[in-house]
This record gives sequence, C-alpha cells and structure tokens, in this order.
Amino acid sequence: MAGWWRALQRVPLRYPWPTNVLLYTGLFSAGDALQQRLQGGPADWRQTRRVATLAVTFHGNFNYAWLRLLERAMPGRAPRVVLTKVLCDQLLGGPIALSAFYVGMSILQEQDDIFLDLKQKFWNTYKTGLMYWPFVQLTNFSLVPVHWRTAYTGLCGFLWATFLCFSQQTGDGTLKSAFILLRAKAAGAVEKSPEK
Repeated sequence: MAGWWRALQRVPLRYPWPTNVLLYTGLFSAGDALQQRLQGGPADWRQTRRVATLAVTFHGNFNYAWLRLLERAMPGRAPRVVLTKVLCDQLLGGPIALSAFYVGMSILQEQDDIFLDLKQKFWNTYKTGLMYWPFVQLTNFSLVPVHWRTAYTGLCGFLWATFLCFSQQTGDGTLKSAFILLRAKAAGAVEKSPEK
C-alpha cells in the first residue's frame, strides 16, 4: 500500500492548475447531484450547472491559489507548520469559501436578497465544517503532495458539497437537519416496501 502512495507523490502534473480545478469542479458538482438524489426528487440539472459554474469560476481556483499560498508562506510538513496551516485555513480560507458559496449561489439563482442565505446559514454551516475540515486539511498538509492538494480537497469536498448544497436548498446549515431528512427518507422507504 505504501508503494502506490510513494508512486503518486512522484507523478508530475503537466498542467496542475486546470487538472486540479476541473477535478475539483467535477467532484463538487457530483456532490450536488448526490444531494438531489438523496432528497428523492427529479434531477435539477440547472441547479447542478449553477454549482459547477461556481466551482469552476471561484471555488476550484480559490482553493488552488489558497493552498499554494499557504505552502509558500509556511513550507514544510513539520507538525507545528501543518497545524498553523490548518488554523489559517479554518480562520481565513473556510469563511471566504463558505461566504462565496452562499452569495454566489444566490446570485446564480437570481434571488432578491443575495445575502439572505449567508446571514441565515453561515454560522451553523461554519461550525459544522469545523467538525470535518480540520481533519481533512491535517491529512492534506501532512501527506498530500502540493500539486495534488486541490484535487484531494475536491475529493473530500464531494461529501462537503453534498451537505452544503442540501443546506443551501432546504437545510439550515446543521448536520441535524441533514440527518432528519435522511432518517425521514429511510422511514418512508421502509413504509413503502412490500411486506413478505
């Protein structure tokens, strides 16, 4: 198992920026599609296109530039350096990305008050993110080569995007609201199953 990891670290990316951004965008968009599937309604491809547009125009690029900036400012994988990067990411990068998501989606959905979702859901979503992202970034900064970090963040962001898109559509930014919906869907599926 360690052999494939060492091999991946040596794989050079000929075009690291577009490769990372496109992988990130695909995974983020797939998170929206999964969220729609979990809610059980018909697929809303316009919504998924909006998520993809936001991911390719802002989130993927921001993530790529942000992770490289952190590495230039604090190079290395020493424990203190990694923890400082995680702290900076959670105090600066996370709030910027989260704010851009809520405001960007409101703009793309042509809502009257583009800051309404941000005002109503930011703190709940940010606190929920603090239960997930520090652990992801700890792994990212300590194990993943710099040229693969945005793609890795996109891979982990697939789950986050599923939650984030749910929160933007029908949730309140808390895990509790997502679990209530999933439990209700599971209970509905059990009630609909034919008895033997």
